[in-house]
Amino acid sequence: QTEIPGNGWSSPVVVNGGIWLTSALQSALDEKGREKKLAANPVLTPDFQTHASVTLLAIEVDAQSGKILRQIELFTANDPKPIHAQNTYASPTPVSDGEHLFCHFGSLGTVCLEMKSGKVLWKKLLAIDEITGPGGSPVLWKDKLVFACDGTDQQFVIALEKLTGKELWRTNRPTLEADDSKLRRAFSTPLVIKHAGHEQLIVPGAQWVCSYEPATGKEIWRANFGMGHAVVPRPVFKDGLVYICTGFMKPELWAIKVDGSGDVTDSHAVWTCDKQVPEISSPLVSGGEIYFVSSKGVATCLDAKTGAEVWQQRLGGNFAASPLLADGKLYFTSQEGTTTVLKPGRKYEEISRNQLFGQTLASLAISGDAILIRTQSQLSCIRNSAP
Repeated sequence: QTEIPGNGWSSPVVVNGGIWLTSALQSALDEKGREKKLAANPVLTPDFQTHASVTLLAIEVDAQSGKILRQIELFTANDPKPIHAQNTYASPTPVSDGEHLFCHFGSLGTVCLEMKSGKVLWKKLLAIDEITGPGGSPVLWKDKLVFACDGTDQQFVIALEKLTGKELWRTNRPTLEADDSKLRRAFSTPLVIKHAGHEQLIVPGAQWVCSYEPATGKEIWRANFGMGHAVVPRPVFKDGLVYICTGFMKPELWAIKVDGSGDVTDSHAVWTCDKQVPEISSPLVSGGEIYFVSSKGVATCLDAKTGAEVWQQRLGGNFAASPLLADGKLYFTSQEGTTTVLKPGRKYEEISRNQLFGQTLASLAISGDAILIRTQSQLSCIRNSAP
């Protein structure tokens, strides 16, 4: 276990045997207007937090020893907009091409870090009104860094040239029906898929999920799932179907065929589910089943092709981290730090439960034969003992 400075719910990223995380050093104003540093990830409350400044970091950790090798200051933002106390300024997970680390902090900015030298190559600022702070992570496709900007004021998907930060394309979202600007937001991470020899970029937003050509940003198809908003879960894809969660207020899970064009709402939606669907964590599809856990701790397994319920079980606790499939096991980690390990399949079969100290909203990561868990103030590496 290694103490990680600052605040962050971004997941660890493993690159060339090293572990990278982003974190935010936050300061606030006390009752006399004096600036003070904040403890790492304070106890979660439903309130918003206002900060005097935030310094964004990229942290490299040795995968074997857990020693912090480098702590690189990317930039400092003064008087940042308030965020929800359940969020951090370093919640989006970075992505790497092996030589560069791309760190996205929502409306605070996006950074390209040269990993060998630790030099920041470029920073791009795309200010939107997120209200609750950053959420969605970027993805890489060839020479492009792609992410969604879905705020109250503007909604678009953008691709930047990865080595320069130059804007290559920008595609506006479909027209939204919501009068309340809060219902225009979304925080999902794009998914690149390949179907029938063609790649698609699937990006949920408020009310709509859209597929784009990753090279040009041209829309391929779209589906309207109603008044869902603040969508956080990432899509998953298997056997010609993409599965998306519709966000708040009443989340649904939609299975949509990806071989359409134009508005496919009525023609390509295969099935929907509205029971115990998560608002925050992403689903997981494996074999002929799709698995997910609700924010209140109810795990569900459905038949991936028909949406028929296979099993449902209350795990207990609250959930934000996405489940993980590794070594033939399913891992569900609660906000309270309990990981429930299940055997995948058509019968609920619990293998074990493990408790770590500290809350967590970050999804698990894999480093070789080890599991990485980011808790409230620590990064933990867990592996089997040597025989």
